[in-house]
Amino acid sequence: MMEDWQKLYASKLVTADDAVKHIPNGSRVFFGHAANEPPVLVDALVRNYEQFQNLEIVHWVPMGKGEYCQPKMAGHMRHNAMFVGGATRKAVQEGRADYTPFFYHQSTRFFSDGTFPIDVALISVTPPDQHGYVSLGVSVGGTKPAALNAKLVIAQVNDQMPRTMGDSFLHISQLSCCVEASTPLPELGGGVIGATEEAIGRNIAGLVEDGSTLQLGIGTIPDAVLKFLEDKKDLGIHSEMFSDGVVDLYEKGIITGANKTLDKGKMVAAFLMGSKKLYDFVDNHPDVLMKTVDYVNNPAVICQNPKVVAINSCLQVDFNGQVNSESMGAKQFSGIGGQLDYVRGAAMCPDGKAILAMPSTAKHGEVSRIVPVFEPGTTVTTTRTDAHYIVTEYGVANLRGKSLRQRAKLLIEIAHPKFREQLWAAYRERYGGED
Repeated sequence: MMEDWQKLYASKLVTADDAVKHIPNGSRVFFGHAANEPPVLVDALVRNYEQFQNLEIVHWVPMGKGEYCQPKMAGHMRHNAMFVGGATRKAVQEGRADYTPFFYHQSTRFFSDGTFPIDVALISVTPPDQHGYVSLGVSVGGTKPAALNAKLVIAQVNDQMPRTMGDSFLHISQLSCCVEASTPLPELGGGVIGATEEAIGRNIAGLVEDGSTLQLGIGTIPDAVLKFLEDKKDLGIHSEMFSDGVVDLYEKGIITGANKTLDKGKMVAAFLMGSKKLYDFVDNHPDVLMKTVDYVNNPAVICQNPKVVAINSCLQVDFNGQVNSESMGAKQFSGIGGQLDYVRGAAMCPDGKAILAMPSTAKHGEVSRIVPVFEPGTTVTTTRTDAHYIVTEYGVANLRGKSLRQRAKLLIEIAHPKFREQLWAAYRERYGGED
């Protein structure tokens, strides 16, 4: 049987330029998520763009060059973002690309039920093992469902992709063609954790109990939280993604997963982004369990673990407790990602905590992120009825069960001091009475 799969694999090997020639015009083309994006295949697609008409390029977080968003691609390729990033933001904001919002955990169903069908999947995989199976490595969540539902699956076989455990495997018979190319994975540079981020991290860490199950979003704030968890015990991970900081806590014996109800002892994730340190750590690691998003991001699954603490970043909060995590006014800045999946999963957990955190100001201290009202066009990512804890460097506001008047007061108290006077003035204008 080994000889049979090896012959099959050899018959599927082609060059990148030949591989992309199989893509029909008018196709919806999915790129592997985040660090699973196959650079050799994307470069071939861009290099040969003039031979294509009306391709729709879809993916979540972009970690590549985003050259398919260039103005010259008009009529050949158009990007439809499910999450906007640095390489694609200008095109989306200028109307040369689109944004489609939906909950991350719904993608598995949408890919299969006709809501958002995938024609072609371009993915990165490990070389096949002795049984003819490849691993999707650092991205299983939405990448595997896309590959399973695509009519054409083109894989970059990359010996630098870590082999991860869990639901990460495809047999080479499920791949249409393969391109062998060794390329380093894109790394997520750690942002600068300054005094503000440290203060936020310390405030959040105070809400984390021993035995909690953590979900950590992307950015310096979740990284800062991890710095202040070294006095905790038996933490668990069930998270859309995780990065390098989780590795440090695991190696120090702080993350054990011993208190988890589901996947006890395992760190569960849909995708991974970090440095080579993270990628080396997860390679063949039996305690890292990669799963698809209909499991990892499903609120009905999330809530089954004990003491769920969901930690995510946001951009703005208004007096009502409405949270904007993805737009600058009407301009799309990022995306919903899995934030609301975990906010609601934590809310469904009897002892869960949903935390949304941000620095109190933006634009080098010139603008308050806590505002009386959002400007027109601003996206409400997390509704006021979903909001639980809001955290800044100045403290913690627990909005659960609070009236609109109480919410406004609590939020003003954690705003930057230089904006509090004008926020109190807005409060009195809206609600009257004393502060």
